[in-house]
Amino acid sequence: MVTVRKSVLRGIVAASLVAVAGVGLSPATASADVTPVTLVNGVLSTVGGCQTTIRELIVFCTGAETLTRRSPLLLDLNPVGTNIVVLGAGLFDDGTMRDMLVDRLQAALYLAQRYPAAPIITSGGAPKSGVTEARAMRDWLVANGVHPGRITEEGRSGSTVQNAQFTSQILADRGATGVVVVSSANHVERAMIDFRVAVAGRMLVAGVIAAT
Repeated sequence: MVTVRKSVLRGIVAASLVAVAGVGLSPATASADVTPVTLVNGVLSTVGGCQTTIRELIVFCTGAETLTRRSPLLLDLNPVGTNIVVLGAGLFDDGTMRDMLVDRLQAALYLAQRYPAAPIITSGGAPKSGVTEARAMRDWLVANGVHPGRITEEGRSGSTVQNAQFTSQILADRGATGVVVVSSANHVERAMIDFRVAVAGRMLVAGVIAAT
């Protein structure tokens, strides 16, 4: 299986260079975050098998990606149609955020600043002291310079599966073409699988990991 996967990935690297050339991007002219890794991930997200309704293929394809903090190719190809979704994590009882959630927000802020046309969704319910995760994240982003008009709150979800289900409806309603899921390194792969299952092949899904 390892040998087969390496062979497949070598083919994907070659295909990614062709795909990038086809859309007018090159390592010299595209975003500074375009690397062989992000190219491979980009191809997997599009023609590599991740955009499907078959869960088994989604799991295999997502597992073949290399998780990274770099901006995914989706945001370079379509920064307006691609939404940035940052996933919540449990708040303290007084409604303040844990360091892990702040790390996710810092990763989302980097993307928001780099791609100012990309809409943002904060996803997470589980209110503490009357504050949902989505609202706490929105307030942090606004306090750090993001225009509130860019941000939509999804404040009902209580699990990663619900993050994906409820957010996918928002994405569908606004005609989004792609989504970049931002979460912690130990959570992104599972979140990407849940989002890919939820969108059922209707849009592209990529992921970005936070510092922790």
